[in-house]
Parts: sequence; structure tokens; C-alpha cells
Amino acid sequence: MANTIKSSAVTKAVIPAAGLGTRFLPATKAMPKEMLPIVDKPAIQYVVEEAVSAGLDDVLIITGRNKGNLMNHFDGVPELEDTLKHKGDAARLDKVNRVTGLADVHFLRQGRPLGLGHAVACARQHVGRESFAVLLGDDLIDERDPLLDRMIAEHDARGASVIALMEVPKNSIHLYGCAAVETTEDRDVVRVTGLVEKPSAEDAPSSLAVIGRYVLRPEIFDVLDVIEPGRGGEIQLTDALNLLAEGHGDDPVYGVIFRGRRYDTGDRADWIKANVLLAIDHPELGAELEEWILEFAEALGANRGTSLNNNSLLSSFR
Repeated sequence: MANTIKSSAVTKAVIPAAGLGTRFLPATKAMPKEMLPIVDKPAIQYVVEEAVSAGLDDVLIITGRNKGNLMNHFDGVPELEDTLKHKGDAARLDKVNRVTGLADVHFLRQGRPLGLGHAVACARQHVGRESFAVLLGDDLIDERDPLLDRMIAEHDARGASVIALMEVPKNSIHLYGCAAVETTEDRDVVRVTGLVEKPSAEDAPSSLAVIGRYVLRPEIFDVLDVIEPGRGGEIQLTDALNLLAEGHGDDPVYGVIFRGRRYDTGDRADWIKANVLLAIDHPELGAELEEWILEFAEALGANRGTSLNNNSLLSSFR
């Protein structure tokens, strides 16, 4: 598998967003799960903003059926803009205009839902023979704990594909792809030697889970072309990366261990937690919401016959 580019600037981001969102039914019956709000912005906007903050302003969103709202969100809305302008509502007008001009956003429809690897493969023509980032819409990375910048820096320095890893309890590793690794001179960077998709706790090679950020060399497309369907009968990105990690490509695979705040918005309970945690630090909502949460926590503790230190309760999550 020839690699025609040894190093290149990463300027493009790919965001797979073709999933059905079945865990959120009936809310997602007519609305893409990526449009579910986190406080006052849809989840997809946080992901695009993260890409832009890392210098990636060419964004390709891979969509599926019934995803028109995604395209509408990043389009201009002249009638809304005119109404806000006529009302003199400059603050909201600025928010609307900011979304429209956030990035050079493109859309490509994945004709059949054949897995994450297939969705990434759909980006080949847009990406070309350049390295690129993949950001999964279910994973929100707190903007106060930047991850993608570090991954791009490691990609440039090592000439390798880079994946994001996070330590999780062993009894949760079956929910993730899991990495076998070797240490490097940097405690937060590892050499990936193998990947297993959703192993049992007994079979997991480590407690390092793959989370939804990747910076990939273009040879990943060559591998995706030839691998067979894996778990669930789908083309798995993990399987393609495993081949590269095992040395079946031209470049190695490294992992950056993320120790910051991450929100899994693909899970209903975690989606609710993300709304609360991000709302607490919202400049317009935080003070009111924090006071209410403290009162609620005290009442909840009283009902359960326990004593809660509410200030510690909040600070432990920040």
C-alpha cells in the first residue's frame, strides 16, 4: 500500500453523522440525534467548533436519510436574520451568523449504513491524498481540555496516524475499541500495537479505550478498500487501524491518552449530565442553575437520610 505523502498539513475534518439515533427514540424519530441540544447549541455544532479551533476549517459531514436539519443548521436563514435585525436583537443575530460562517462545511450522503469504516471511506474523494481528522459526533470534548491540537502535533512530529485513548474501568471496556500499547518517552503518548473491538474484560489487552477522535494518514483508505466486514457485519475503522498498528502499512499508529473532560452524548444519561455540567459554566445560566442544583442536592440527600457536601459535589465534576 503505497503512501505518496510523507507529511502534510492537516486541514480537513470528517464528521460521520449518519446514525439513526435509536437510543433516543422517539425524540430522534424526526430529528437527527446530532441536532439534540446541549444547553443552547446542537451537539454537531460543538464538534464543528472543536475542529475549527484546531485549525480545521474544511469540514465534511457524512449524513444519511432524514438528516436535512443538519444542512439547514449551517445554512443562512435570511428571514430569521432579517427579523432579528429588525428587532435590534444583535446578540442573537451574532449567534446565528456565527454558525453560518463557522467553517467551509460540506455534506456527503452515505448511501447505505455499512459502518464507521465505510463512512470514513466515503470521504476519500474529498480528502484526497492528505492526512485528515475524524471527529465522532457522539463524543464531545470540553473546549477547556483541548485534544485535537495535541493529536495533530503528534501526527506531524511522528509521521503517523494518531488515535485518542482514554483510561476506563475494566468492566466498561467491552463498550469500546481497546488498544494494546507500548510506552514512549511521553507518558501521554503510546505506540499502538493492536486494537480489539469491544473485547470482554478478560480478553482486553489494556484499560485504554478508543474514543472518537482520529488523525489519519491517507493510507487508511487503501486498507478500508480491502478489509472484510467485521463485528456486526460492518466495515470497522478499528479493524483497519489494527492492520496498520500490526505493521501491515507504511506508517505506525500512536495514541494520545486524554485525561480531560469528555461527554458521551450518545447515551441518554450522559447526555443529561453533559447538559447540566456545561450549563453550570454558562455565563447566562450558570449562577441560577447552580443555586437550584445545590438546593435540589440538599433535598435529595435529606430524603435519602444522608448528608451531602454540595460544594464538593459540584467541584468534583469541574
